[in-house]
Amino acid sequence: MMDTADRPHVVKDAKGKRPAFYEAPGMDQAMSMIMVLANEISVIHDRLDSSERVAKAHGLDLAAGIETLALDQAALEAREAWRQDFMERLFYLMRKDASEAAAADSDERYQATIAEIATS
Repeated sequence: MMDTADRPHVVKDAKGKRPAFYEAPGMDQAMSMIMVLANEISVIHDRLDSSERVAKAHGLDLAAGIETLALDQAALEAREAWRQDFMERLFYLMRKDASEAAAADSDERYQATIAEIATS
């Protein structure tokens, strides 16, 4: 079983303005999130289908085993770590936009303060 440590990824922020496809505010970010979700669902579907086929080939009733599975603390923590990683990817653009807005706000305030001091 692979976990996030076995498939490291680097999230890099692209510099510059992103192209916008929709006029409605937030729609591009929503579409990005939808595409991340669609990708995850596709991967999950393929992996579950593969698991069920392998189990069936070995005479195992995977569905019944899943229904009665009791997870230990380590498994629960691994699932939560995956969820956190997933949410980071899902909300990536929103976090990036918020960070850029905060940086612009700080820069604007700094420039305004400098201008105010210069005219005093």
